[in-house]
Amino acid sequence: MSKLSIEKVEVAGRRVLTRVDFNVPLDHEGRITDDRRLRESLPTIQSIIRRGGRAILMSHLGRPAESGYEAKYSLRPVAEALGALLGQSVEFPSQDCLDADAHAAVSRLDKGKVLLLENLRFHAGETENDPGFSGKLAGYGEVYCNDAFGTAHRAHASMVGVPRAMAGAPRAAGLLMTAEIKYLSEVLENPQRPFVAVLGGAKVSDKLGAIRRLLDIVDDVLVGGAMAYTFLQVLGRRMGKSRVEADSIDEAREIIQLAAAKKADLFFPNDHVCGKEISDATPIKTFEDHIEEGWMGLDIGPQTQRRYAARIARGKTIIWNGPVGVFEIGPFGVGTRAVADAIAKATAAGATSVIGGGDSAAAVESFGMASRFSHVSTGGGASLTLLEGGPMPGLDALSEA
Repeated sequence: MSKLSIEKVEVAGRRVLTRVDFNVPLDHEGRITDDRRLRESLPTIQSIIRRGGRAILMSHLGRPAESGYEAKYSLRPVAEALGALLGQSVEFPSQDCLDADAHAAVSRLDKGKVLLLENLRFHAGETENDPGFSGKLAGYGEVYCNDAFGTAHRAHASMVGVPRAMAGAPRAAGLLMTAEIKYLSEVLENPQRPFVAVLGGAKVSDKLGAIRRLLDIVDDVLVGGAMAYTFLQVLGRRMGKSRVEADSIDEAREIIQLAAAKKADLFFPNDHVCGKEISDATPIKTFEDHIEEGWMGLDIGPQTQRRYAARIARGKTIIWNGPVGVFEIGPFGVGTRAVADAIAKATAAGATSVIGGGDSAAAVESFGMASRFSHVSTGGGASLTLLEGGPMPGLDALSEA
């Protein structure tokens, strides 16, 4: 999967309509609590303006309830924070990405300058991929650039309709998008072996598609997190009051049977760090194999940590999607940190490691370890869709290299 890079496009004097992912967390006072997505967009924006382009940025933020302006979902704080990171002001024209003020601001934007449009989702046409809305946005640009991998699996207007309406123009991948494509797609297509996948998270139903596909590609699949308890119940383990998805039991059983016929090995935790409730004040007890009634599994146990670390250590390609415990609560973050540390050590020894966005990325950020991996993806849902082999309409809309 090779797409035209924005660095290969002549942008001097041209309006570069750029889809970024500025869906950042805000506190109750509208302050950004994690600016990682802004920082990761900087290379693309700087590439455009350094070469004399006019960067017109568009993004969504949150899930506004209805069409129309909602102050708590405004991108204005993002424009101010981005300006501070860039070292130059970012124009933010109005409360509507398509009104007269926005059009005027786009028209007068100078070379080397940056403008951020208001939240696209204030228009229902964004999520509906409305051709009329797409066409109006497309009128802003002479070049289209997509640097929002986190929404590349969604067929929204800014991801699909806009580049379609700009069919005669270059439709390029930003530098972050290019890195995502390189690591996530190329690693899957041509991995060095052994190839190890670590899958965690809360819901087994979210990962069934990924496990099915990975069993044909990888050498080891290491399962952790709450999703493991559904599989373990199928295998006859008693799981106490751990989260078990009753409606996924049959599919979990099918996955176990499928794995038996594949070359890949499927691993589950054999000990569990448990609590009475999800709280840092709960009593803690470690169980092997079975979990007693009244207790819930909240992290992989020390035996499993060592066993998984040993499998990871032999890996030459490693993909990780989903924490293996409730890492946000101190006593139950040990397993996730152990996995992160094992992958970081394997990376230092020459392995290629890809952290699949979402909670996995949040975990390694919270541990201060993000720089120790080959690539930390910005898109949890998008990276999972790519692992599953699902549709990526945002990528399909871009020009080939």
